[in-house]
Amino acid sequence: MTRPWLRWLPAALVPVALAAAALAGSYQAGAATSLPPKTAEEVIAMIGRADVHALSGTLQQSSDLGLPQLPSVGPTATQGPASVMELLSGSHTVRVYLDGPAKARFQVMDMLAERDLVRNGNDLWLYNSADNSAAHMTMPAEPARAAAPRATPTPGAITPDVVAQHFLAAVGPTTDVTVGDGTAVAGRTAYQLVIKPRSTGTLVDSVTIAVDSASGLPLGVEVRARGQAAAAFSLAFTDVSLSAPDAALFSFTPPRGAAVEEKATPQPRTLPGKTGQAPQVKATGGRPTVTGTGWDAVIAMPSGTVPADVRSAPMVAQLTQPVAGGRAVTTSLVTVLMLDDGRVFAGMVPLERLQAAAATK
Repeated sequence: MTRPWLRWLPAALVPVALAAAALAGSYQAGAATSLPPKTAEEVIAMIGRADVHALSGTLQQSSDLGLPQLPSVGPTATQGPASVMELLSGSHTVRVYLDGPAKARFQVMDMLAERDLVRNGNDLWLYNSADNSAAHMTMPAEPARAAAPRATPTPGAITPDVVAQHFLAAVGPTTDVTVGDGTAVAGRTAYQLVIKPRSTGTLVDSVTIAVDSASGLPLGVEVRARGQAAAAFSLAFTDVSLSAPDAALFSFTPPRGAAVEEKATPQPRTLPGKTGQAPQVKATGGRPTVTGTGWDAVIAMPSGTVPADVRSAPMVAQLTQPVAGGRAVTTSLVTVLMLDDGRVFAGMVPLERLQAAAATK
């Protein structure tokens, strides 16, 4: 099994963003639908052939990770870990507009406010109407590609398609893949691809991907944790159109009086053995390493990978519990162990597995 969740790992935000990297979503499927029978290989091939580069729709996200509910905190670029964690706790409704690899708009609809992530070319804006604050970043130019990329390249812009691609990369000898009953998601008929780890050492029980029967686009993804009745995390379209949105939606100008912060864009780096990229962070103790295989693999990050100010942040103290030699974040799907000597261990495994890995390093 490859470890696609490593590609999502912003090393400076290990205690929180790793959880996002390892998680997918769940969806409220409709009544069973009769569809022409397909094998798991055929459904996976449908996803690979999907040619959807533009869409608009509404995503519903909810989570049951055992994390505390956090209040809305503002633009991700200005609030960092807290904003990521807030999106991983509770429920959220998000309006999504995508048109090609470099145009995206995500609107998180809070009860009394709205947060926007808008990308148009190399310009990336994040805006919070609650306090009229905005952050701007200039995205680095991407190298030319032989084929057109899927329509979700913007950092932090997570859709069922993006999540499904990462879990599909996990399919291998340690995984069973089957096709469930046909269903309906966002008014569209869909196949259900069920991915189930063979290992009993992982926290993940199963991953179910709803695949649009017409386009092959993943419409929803569900991850269930062992021993937990409710889905651990949910993300799915409640409505979707595969037509290009109005181009004006990708233009953004901060409102009058908005507090605007210009943010530096981290230069990407490639994690060992992977093609995905994560923000560049200077580590003093070498490169991350991975022990074990399959779903119960553990990533070990050397001292210095996680900056001291992140480790000492009040939010980290709130989310972690003291353990022998450090502190730990435990959720129903992901565990992170932060040792006092600066090392960090993480995986979709129980805390005891991380502690055992730490003891051998």
